[in-house]
Amino acid sequence: LSSSSGLTHESHRKDVEQVYLRCSEGSIEWMYPTGALIVNLRPNISPASYKHLTVCIKPFKDSAGANIYLEKTGELKLLVRDGDRSPSRVYCFGYDQGGLFVEATPQQDISRKITGFQYELMSKGIAADLHTASAPCRPCSDTEVLLAVCTSDFVIRGSIQNVTNEAAEQESIIHVGVNKLYRQKSKVFQLTGESGNWRGQIKTLLECGVKPGDGDFLFTGRMHFGEARLGCAPRFKDFQRMYKEAKDKGLNPCEIGPD
Repeated sequence: LSSSSGLTHESHRKDVEQVYLRCSEGSIEWMYPTGALIVNLRPNISPASYKHLTVCIKPFKDSAGANIYLEKTGELKLLVRDGDRSPSRVYCFGYDQGGLFVEATPQQDISRKITGFQYELMSKGIAADLHTASAPCRPCSDTEVLLAVCTSDFVIRGSIQNVTNEAAEQESIIHVGVNKLYRQKSKVFQLTGESGNWRGQIKTLLECGVKPGDGDFLFTGRMHFGEARLGCAPRFKDFQRMYKEAKDKGLNPCEIGPD
């Protein structure tokens, strides 16, 4: 978390402040914005790898007081306009497309404004998985499922307990009952209640039309801004079949023990 305050500046000055961030994910909070911030993302990886990175930002729901631009060699491209209230909107761009320039907008009372957003740096391949423009609800092939088992942030066997649709955000929340937890990067799936059952939530696009149904599924996916996003999710019996076929041929990319 990087935090800054405009009240430490003299109000008549048009300060431009440089911020350097080394983490691959985090958040910026700019209280009482005046002037401008240049946000330099400098992850602790080889500069040669920068061209393979995608940057995503997600403004805080109540963020206000500044416009956020993509800046490269002095040219500005507006990303987020001050006052834009698009819920849960995520903005992504290639690392080599430029940096972030956050410019305060004129305010009668800056003490009432806080500009903020979360950011994530990820490989372009992972970003493409999360933001597939073409056929985002397409079922995964056997090969894609087996690869997802090896590379996903979470892999679980579970059932769909309920689905909540959020029309404003164009998303569905899948309420999952977990029967077996193979892997999770963050503690999204946790023990709940006295019964000791594992529960968790996974988000996906509303247009995919997910509905509650009988039977177990293999849920895979990635963490994105602290939320589990759905990747491949075949019926568990189909996963068992494809896993066994690949294992018999020596083609499964990793061992998971699907039973």
